[in-house]
Amino acid sequence: MSYKIIGKYIKKLNFNIPNAKTFFLLSKNISNYKIGIDIKSTQVKDNIIEVLTTLSLTTSKEDFEKIDTKIVYSAVVEFNNNKISKEEMEKIILIKVPSEIYSELRLIFIFLFENSGFKDVKINKIVDFEKLYNQKKIQ
Repeated sequence: MSYKIIGKYIKKLNFNIPNAKTFFLLSKNISNYKIGIDIKSTQVKDNIIEVLTTLSLTTSKEDFEKIDTKIVYSAVVEFNNNKISKEEMEKIILIKVPSEIYSELRLIFIFLFENSGFKDVKINKIVDFEKLYNQKKIQ
């Protein structure tokens, strides 16, 4: 294997329900929200990259007060080989690492909702990061 995840942590966490009215209306309005996933990376030092996977709940509706939920999960990745092609590194950052950490990220997100009184939050157990990567390349 040309890489290894050497550390994982929650880098940023927003979970804001602005008021009781929004809390009570959220169950009714949950269908107006969709899950957003974003992946970014930054180089920490030679052969070490931080991969930031963001999971958020977003809506385009403007006629109701919104909740603000977003978690940025960091995976610190060490590469064992200096001769990794740019394409292979891109696939590791955008497909392999997010695929490995997604189940933990999902569990944390669901935990927040369930412990805030929302038992019916549905977040896909599996995300096909390779499919997302290929769709992005086509665009």
